[in-house]
Amino acid sequence: MMKNGRHRRSFLLSILALMGAAHVAHSSTTAASSPKPTIVSQEAAPEKGSHAETDKNAVWSFTPDPNLPNVLILGDSISIGYTLQVRELLQGKANVFRPMRGNRRLNCNGTGFGVANLDTWLAGQRWDVIHFNWGLHDLKHVKTAGSNDKSNDPDDPTQATLEEYVKNMETIVEKLKATGARLVFATTTPIVQGTLNPLRTPEAPVRYNAAALEIMEANKVRVNDLHALCEPNLNEWQLPRNCHFKPIGSEALAKQVAALIAEELGAADKTGTPGAGMPGPAVSTGSGPNSI
Repeated sequence: MMKNGRHRRSFLLSILALMGAAHVAHSSTTAASSPKPTIVSQEAAPEKGSHAETDKNAVWSFTPDPNLPNVLILGDSISIGYTLQVRELLQGKANVFRPMRGNRRLNCNGTGFGVANLDTWLAGQRWDVIHFNWGLHDLKHVKTAGSNDKSNDPDDPTQATLEEYVKNMETIVEKLKATGARLVFATTTPIVQGTLNPLRTPEAPVRYNAAALEIMEANKVRVNDLHALCEPNLNEWQLPRNCHFKPIGSEALAKQVAALIAEELGAADKTGTPGAGMPGPAVSTGSGPNSI
């Protein structure tokens, strides 16, 4: 009897061991097959023709005036191309900041990178106006979804799908509204056919902008329509088959960005307080006139 009992216990232990192994194997397979979030952890390398590539001698440090309102510009290399000019145009009216890494200006990349770093960029300062854009990196084609590995293959994924872009933008707007600043969203600028290294298609900004505009309307965020501003002037303002701008284009963008920021600062002065998401005109398309 004792011998038979030992056999039964041994048999049951073997069955339990096999069941445990099967559960572990199933869990490992499930974990391996689960989709990974597309959060870009690293800043994108400067692209050819971008201001981020050509501004090595630009001086970004400045001494803020504690008596002036604080403006934050968030965006990719397009915004890098106009930030210093906006600072100059608003001299004596506002302190104009953008995210920095030491003495080097930071490219805010795609929305995944923005979501991961936004709390850091917003910390340590009271913001009166925040002018922001994401889009050109989200819609570029990459070898691996969520990465910065450039691809010219239309069959390769974009860094973020439109659905991921929407989800990330909703998170970004929620965080920006929590600062109490007046917000201005800049639409993503146009792309011409044949833009490579990486591939960006002309129809992509239209789709991503349309999705972003729904979010801005729902949150009463003012829109600076840089896409509409640039579209009739691309031959003159934009580099050939490149999403980046010539100096004349960056200057035009800077004038409109500075004009809208000045309007928002004036609106804040009238009410005596900033106000996240307080609406100005729904869409503006006219040309208009220390590190964190």
